[in-house]
Amino acid sequence: MLLTSCLSLRSAALALVVATLAACGSVSTTGEKVAGVMTPYKIDIVQGNVVTREQLAVLRVGMPRAVAQDVLGTPLLTSVFHADRWDYVFTLKRPGSEPQSRKVTVFFSNEVISKIEADELPSETEFVSTLRSKTVLGPVPSLTASEEALKKFPAPKKAEAPVSGNTAPAAATSYPPLEPGGL
Repeated sequence: MLLTSCLSLRSAALALVVATLAACGSVSTTGEKVAGVMTPYKIDIVQGNVVTREQLAVLRVGMPRAVAQDVLGTPLLTSVFHADRWDYVFTLKRPGSEPQSRKVTVFFSNEVISKIEADELPSETEFVSTLRSKTVLGPVPSLTASEEALKKFPAPKKAEAPVSGNTAPAAATSYPPLEPGGL
């Protein structure tokens, strides 16, 4: 009797373990299905200085350092060890597309540009087109109202004329309560 009871207890425990493991397998499958539908939002990562073809076309060897900074902006990298070198680095990482990376290096000698090294740069229009969102919000609503639409609203009250040389507007005598149940 004790042996039969022990075997039945073992069978019940084994059945419980098998059922638990089977449940875990179906939960993970369901979890994978849910994870396949719901993905986390990933932001675009834009870092560095954008330098366009138009900006690069303005730079010339012999241009003073201050004018170069007016054209390009403050460099992303300046080195204590290379005071005569400015590096403008730009990276754009967008989910679902190849990361973009561009670099422009400007070298100075006696406070004027001596050399310019640059990767292939986009024009300003090309760069702006890469930043546009792919979501279309629909047509922009009209922001003008017809005379008929304006008649639906009450006409604004005309301000009272100032009293004998006083140009300040008349003060309101009472205000509605700020909190419910006030007064």
